[in-house]
Amino acid sequence: MSGGLYRSANAMPDGAMPPPDGATFISAEPLNQPGAEAVAPPQEIVAETSAAANSAVMAIGSLVSRGTGFLRTLVLTAALGGALVGDAYTTAQILPGMVYEFLLGGILTSVLIPVLVRRRKADADGGQAYSQRLLTLAVVTLAAAALIAVAAASLLTRLYTSDNRGTDYQDLVTNLSYLMLPMIFFTGLSALVSAVLNTRGHFAAPMWAPILNNIVVIATAGIYIAIYGAEIVQPAEMTTGRIVLISGGTLLGVAIQAAGLLPALRKVGFRWKPRFDFRALGLRELGRLGAWMFCYVAVSQVGLIVLFNLLNRAGDGDAGALIYNNVFLLLMMAHGIIAVSIITALMPRMSAAAADGRYGDVAADLSRGTRTVSAVLAPIAVCYAVLATPLAVVLFRYGAFSEESASDTALVLLLAALALVPFAISQLFTFAFYALPDTRTPALINIPVVALRIGVQIVLFVAFAAHFAAAGMMIGNAVSYLAAAIGSAWLLRPRVGRIGLGEILRTLGRVLVAALGAALVGLLVVKLLPGDGVPSRGEAILQLVIGGGVIGVTYLGLAMALRIGEITEVVGMVRRRLGR
Repeated sequence: MSGGLYRSANAMPDGAMPPPDGATFISAEPLNQPGAEAVAPPQEIVAETSAAANSAVMAIGSLVSRGTGFLRTLVLTAALGGALVGDAYTTAQILPGMVYEFLLGGILTSVLIPVLVRRRKADADGGQAYSQRLLTLAVVTLAAAALIAVAAASLLTRLYTSDNRGTDYQDLVTNLSYLMLPMIFFTGLSALVSAVLNTRGHFAAPMWAPILNNIVVIATAGIYIAIYGAEIVQPAEMTTGRIVLISGGTLLGVAIQAAGLLPALRKVGFRWKPRFDFRALGLRELGRLGAWMFCYVAVSQVGLIVLFNLLNRAGDGDAGALIYNNVFLLLMMAHGIIAVSIITALMPRMSAAAADGRYGDVAADLSRGTRTVSAVLAPIAVCYAVLATPLAVVLFRYGAFSEESASDTALVLLLAALALVPFAISQLFTFAFYALPDTRTPALINIPVVALRIGVQIVLFVAFAAHFAAAGMMIGNAVSYLAAAIGSAWLLRPRVGRIGLGEILRTLGRVLVAALGAALVGLLVVKLLPGDGVPSRGEAILQLVIGGGVIGVTYLGLAMALRIGEITEVVGMVRRRLGR
C-alpha cells in the first residue's frame, strides 16, 4: 500500500517493511525504494549461529549501507539535476523494478523464503536440491524476462510516460532502459542467493553486498561529473557517452552486488548445480500460496503506473519523478529508523500470540505499537514540515540541482510530512494480518486503497497546475494511508477483539497538541533566523540546528506536560540509566 517507489539495491537496507512471519531478512532489495530493514530471522536459523553476532553484523551493515545509499542519491542528484534528465533516469530505473516485482518481489518474502526455511529443516539434504531447482528456475525466468523487457523497452516507456515532455524525453528514457532493464536478472539473483544464505545462517554477505553497489554507482556519478560537469542539460543533449556511462554504471553496480554474494554460497557448503526437474518444486502449491501476494503487487503496480504518468506530465522545471523519489526516500528513512524497528520487535510477539490463540495480546501489542509509533514519529514529521526548505538545501542543493528544484523539493517534503504517521500505522496493521497469518485481507484492502489514491492524485493533478504534481501525489498518498489504517483496524477487530481505540485516540490527541505546539514555536524561531526564501547553505544549516533543537525540546516538554506515556517512559528509562 506504500504508493512509493520500490525497494532498491541502490539504496540502503532500511526503510521498508519486515517480511511476513516466517520469512528471513534479505538485503538484496528490489528496485527503486529506499530499502528494507533487517528482520530477526526464525529461531531455527538463529540457533545455528550467534544471534548477537548476527545482530551486530546487520546493525553495522545497515548503518554503512544507509550512509552510502544516501550519498549515492545525493551524488546522482548533483550529476543529473531535478529537471528532465533526472526524471528520465528515475523513470528508467523504475521499469526493471516493475518487472521484478511482478515476477518475484512480494512472492519472495511471503512464499519462497518460508518454503526454503521448511525445506532446510525437513529435507534430508538440508534443502540443497530444492534450492538448486529454485535457483535454476529463477535464473531461466529472470534471464528470459530481462531479454523480453529490453526488447519491449519502448513500450514500457510509453506505459510510464506521456507525450507532454516530448519525444526527446521518451527516447532518453528508452535509451537509458536498454542498459538498466537487465538489472531485473541481477536483482532477482541477488535476492534469491541472499535468501539461500540467510536460511543457512549466513548474514554478512547479504548485508554488505549492496554497499558494493552503492560504491560503484557513487563512483559512476563522480566520473560523470568529472567528465561532463554538474550542469542542467536537456534530453536531446544526452549523448551516447553520457547515457552509456550513467546507465551502464547503474547496471554494473547491481551485477557486482550479485557477484559479491556467490563466494559466500561455497562458504556455507551450498553447491549450485543446475536442476531442471521443476515439478519437484511443487509449482501449483507455490502458485496458490503466492496468488494473494501477486494480487497485492499487481494492484500496487497499477498505482505506480498512474503515479509516474502524472509525474511525467509535469512541465520542464516542475517537480517530477526525481524530486518525488528523493522526498519519498526521506520519508522512508524516518519510517525505517523508527517504525520498522518497533514493528520488527512486535512482529514475533504478535505471531506467537496469534499462533497460541491469544488474540487479546495481539490487540494489546497493536494498541501499544500504534501509540508508540505516533508519539515518536510526530516530532520528525514536524521537522520535515517546518524545516522543509533548509533540509532541501542542505541535502540536495549541489551541482545540477538548482535553487528552483530545492524550492520544489521543500513543498513536496512539507506535504509528505502529513503522510509519515498514517503510513507507519497502516503498515503496522498490515503486518498484524501477516502475523495471524493472513495475506488475503491486506491484498483485498489494497484494491480500494490504491483506487482512492489514484482518484485523489488525478483530481489534484487536474485541479492544480502541473507544478503541483509531485506535491499532489504526496497528498494522495497521505489520504490513502489514512484510509488503509482505518480499514485495516475495522477488519482486524472481529479477528483480535478491541484494540483500545479510546486510549489510542486520547494519545493521538495529545500527540497532535504537542506536535502543533512544537511546529508553532519552530516556525517562529526559523522566521527570526537569517535566510528568507531559499536560504544559503550556511543559513540552512543554522536553521536546521537551531530550529530542529527547538522543535525537539518543545515537543518533549509538551509531551511530558501532557503525560504522553510513550514519551515519558523513554525519558524515565534514560534518567534511570544516567542515574546509574
